[in-house]
Formats: sequence, C-alpha cells, structure tokens
Amino acid sequence: MPAPTSPGMPLRIWLVGFGTVGKWLARTLDSHARRLARDYGVGVSVVGLANARDGFIYDERGLDLSSVLRRAADGAAITDEPGARCWPSALEGIRDTEADLLVEVTSSPSGDGEPGVAHMRETLERGIPVVTSNKWPVALHGVELAERAHSHGVAFRAESTVMSGTPVLSSLIDGLAGTVPIALRGLLNATVNFILTGMAEGKSYEQALAEAQRAGLAERDPSADVEGYDTMAKVMILSALVFGRQLRREQVTRRGITEIARAEFEQAAASGARLKHVASLEFSEPGGLGEVHARVMPAPVGRDDPLASIDGATNAVVFRASPVGEVAITGPGAGPQLAGQGVLADLIAVARSRSKLHRRRADRDA
Repeated sequence: MPAPTSPGMPLRIWLVGFGTVGKWLARTLDSHARRLARDYGVGVSVVGLANARDGFIYDERGLDLSSVLRRAADGAAITDEPGARCWPSALEGIRDTEADLLVEVTSSPSGDGEPGVAHMRETLERGIPVVTSNKWPVALHGVELAERAHSHGVAFRAESTVMSGTPVLSSLIDGLAGTVPIALRGLLNATVNFILTGMAEGKSYEQALAEAQRAGLAERDPSADVEGYDTMAKVMILSALVFGRQLRREQVTRRGITEIARAEFEQAAASGARLKHVASLEFSEPGGLGEVHARVMPAPVGRDDPLASIDGATNAVVFRASPVGEVAITGPGAGPQLAGQGVLADLIAVARSRSKLHRRRADRDA
C-alpha cells in the first residue's frame, strides 16, 4: 500500500454547529492534525465557524481551534475571537466567504429542517461539497440535496445521520454500488433497543427508561426516541440516499414503544421470537420497482433472524439487493464521539478525493 501523500494545501472548512458533535470534531481536528496528515494525507483548516447563539466567525488564515474551544468552555461568545470577522447568521457568513467544504452539524427541527437545509442548498449551489450529521434536512430533502450535489459534481455525505459512526451509508451506497435495492430492515435507535432489551429481561418500561437515562443514552425528554420519530428520520434518509425515493413523514407508518404491553413480549417469546422495534423499507413490486413502503414499529423477530441477537445500544441493518442477496451491518449507534467519527470519516473521504483530483490536474499540466 503506498504511503499517504503530504496534505499540500489544507482543506478549508466551514464548521456550522458548535454543540457536542461540532466541539468533538474541532478538538479532534486540533489535537490529531499530525496523525491525519501522516495517515491520510489530509490537512484541514477551519476558516469559518458558527453556532446558533453568536452567529458566524471567519478567518481566512484559519481559526485557532484551541482558543475557540477555550472560549466556548468558559461560556464566552465565539465572536470574541481576535482577528475574526463576524456575521449574525451562518447563512450570511457562508454567502460572504470562501471554503472548500461545509461541515453542517446543527440540529435542525423536524418541521422543515431549517436552517440546515438552507445552509446545504447554498453551499451545493456554489459547487462546494457538504458533510452533515443533521438528520431532518436529509430526511425531508435528501433526494433533492443529493441531486444538487450530483449536478454540480461535488460530494454530499451524511454518514452520521444513520447509526452514527458505523459505516452504513457508505457501505450501502459506495460499497454496493451497482446493485438494485430490494428491501431493508433494521434496528436504528440505540436508546429504544436498550429499553426493549431491559423489558425483555422483565423490567418495566419505566425501569428500563430510567436505566437508559442513567447510562446517558436517553434524554430527559425521550419522546423523539421512544415514539419512533428519530427512527422515522433515519428510515427516510435510507429511502432517499439508498433507494433514491423521497418520503414524507406521513408516508411512514409509525408506532413507538411507550404503549407496548407485557403480553406482547410473552406472545413473541411463546412463538420463539423476540420483540424488536423494526424499521423497514420495501418496494411494492418485484425487482426494486413500484412505491416504497416504510414502517417503524414493534414486531416479533424470529430467533434465526440476524436482528434477533442485537441487544443493548447496538444497531443493525439487513439490506437485500440484487444480485448480492442479504448483507448485514452491525455496530454502535449512539454518542457524540461516534457521530463525530462518522463526520470525520466523511471529511477525510472528501479531502482525499480532492487531493487525487489536484494530483491528476498537476500531472496533466506538467
């Protein structure tokens, strides 16, 4: 295997979103700069950074990430960073500045996916690639965003939106390129799977939820997870980016886990099955044709099913495609480090593709 090339001109990044994922990524880019250059030939310069409270800051020479992180830890505004130009919003800053990549890691709400959708549209229309962990913009507009990227010849990557750092989207889109999607089933929410594992062991819903909250898996308000909305977003993303079909929320049949009765676990066990919260996609006609039917609901899973043994905070996807048949992908599905790792992997992929393109152009012009 050839040694990685030197990073050359660094990849200039707008980092929009400075919550847990954005800060994890900033710390990693700052503290692991030498490793990224050595192992992957990737040099990165964060020239723009934004959060919802303070707005957008920009320094074409590259922001001092250690300084920005210290200010954030002290509760200071990022706009206090010396030498940085400021804008009241990320969208205004993106429009007025230059970069090679947008890393969009805000948490836009499910109603319309804004402001994340606007950030991504603006960037892609300028022919600049996008990497995101922001679920609802991709769930609601994934087909459109992917088509915009394709029409401008740039990357649109969203690995962290499904199963965090476990490489599901890249495996299904890139690794299985050329196959015809037929159907997909999965366990896509770590919190829900953790709770159902506890309930299968005899705990009540309330006891299992409290345990998930103590473990840091469930939020104080867990409704997005336990009512199935988070899984709905993920199945819509898979439909858009893997099946190429945009779904609306009302097209996904959804039932959460809050009303599951003990009798449902007993009935599943009596039939040799386990009760799981299953997300599914399938075409209405053979050969990947017709409409896409999407469901998110509790369902009994036979003991010989690959999903039956997936317990705790682990997630899994079983993908059926022609001509390969079934492919199963299993891995952890929650946590800011894992979400950040998915973003980092996408960032590295974009940077390496850019480096190859520059080398080809240099060789051609030599």
